Amino acid sequence: MKTLVAYFSHAGQNYVNGSVTELEHGNAEMLAGFAAKACGGDLFHIERAQPYPADYRECVKESVAELKSKARPELAADRDVSGYDRVIVVFPNWCGTMPMPVYTFLEGHDFAGKEVWPLCTHEGSGLGQIESHFAAACPGATIHAGLAIKGSEAPASADAVAAWLA
Repeated sequence: MKTLVAYFSHAGQNYVNGSVTELEHGNAEMLAGFAAKACGGDLFHIERAQPYPADYRECVKESVAELKSKARPELAADRDVSGYDRVIVVFPNWCGTMPMPVYTFLEGHDFAGKEVWPLCTHEGSGLGQIESHFAAACPGATIHAGLAIKGSEAPASADAVAAWLA
């Protein structure tokens, strides 16, 4: 089964264990690497054409404004998904859903007949309504039960990701 691991991750200041912490690489990027290693998938980094601020509060301000307006921001690059049977989408849970660039990516492709696997990081909110958001964004796809991993536990989650994908 040919697999794509598409991920959105925010480096810089992140909310971890109740405080803002500086991260060189976002937790979702780490989980994407674990997923790609577990299934031999290709990696694709979903990035907004205009990067989010590294500052936590400024990033939240922009992402909440995008959420409220249902924005679909332009991406820095795109990836053709037509040659993949399974697409694992990794991202942080922002305000109970995916960051808006993930919507841009999902809604910009036809996932009919593909398996889509949502994998998110969070700091207490779990998956929220994300699986239903995936179903709406990927009509015709088989949406697998998602996996939510607390961001602060991401570095020790390689086995959990591999077991979920098995």
